[in-house]
Amino acid sequence: MSHKMEGQRIPEVTFRTRKDHEWVDVNSKDLFAGKTVVVFSLPGAFTPTCSSSHVPRYNQLAPALFANGVDEIVCLSVNDAFVMNEWATDQDADKITFIPDGNGEFTDGMGMLVDKDDLGFGKRSWRYSMLVKDGVVEKVFSEPEVPGDPYEISDADTMLEYINPKADKPHDVVIFSRKGCPFCVRAKGLLHDAEIDFAEILVGEDVTLGGLRAATGTETVPQVFIDGRHIGDSDAVAKWVAANRG
Repeated sequence: MSHKMEGQRIPEVTFRTRKDHEWVDVNSKDLFAGKTVVVFSLPGAFTPTCSSSHVPRYNQLAPALFANGVDEIVCLSVNDAFVMNEWATDQDADKITFIPDGNGEFTDGMGMLVDKDDLGFGKRSWRYSMLVKDGVVEKVFSEPEVPGDPYEISDADTMLEYINPKADKPHDVVIFSRKGCPFCVRAKGLLHDAEIDFAEILVGEDVTLGGLRAATGTETVPQVFIDGRHIGDSDAVAKWVAANRG
């Protein structure tokens, strides 16, 4: 898709949104005026790549984007307000504003409206992201025109790299735990106190004991991974937090 919108003002349309069970009209001019906004647009709510990667990573990197001058992060899709609201709830992406472009007017104005008839979707948005400053498009990252649903450059990491190549990113933390485990509570408390977000995998519910053993080489919990590296138990977490504090 073309980058012809760079340097141009965003299309002026009215989005039909829902808030507290009422219709709320949001004008695109008001949405972007006087702010630095990151927009990422995608083919559809609840679709695999959008739900597993695109939205979660933007939500995870939101604090870093905000720390580097971004005022708002907008997820846009050619879906109606009811679908977008349900998807926002399902994703638990509280740092992102979900905007429905139900009629595709904004997407069409961006030159990003495409046919997805082969999937039974009708007209949808091409996958792209952009940086908008006071209603003017500064940069567009549009996925390459290849078959399927490419996801290579409209991601949150690419956008943050463009805004500030030296920006600090949050750590990727996963903790294997078990309900009723006091050492797990301690490890999670240490991470909470250090303001480090983490994903929790419950042994016996999300993974079997065999799965824990295969991943960590042990059957004890907690077991913590940080940025892909196996740190260890709660004592190891305490040492890591102390070494990396500040």
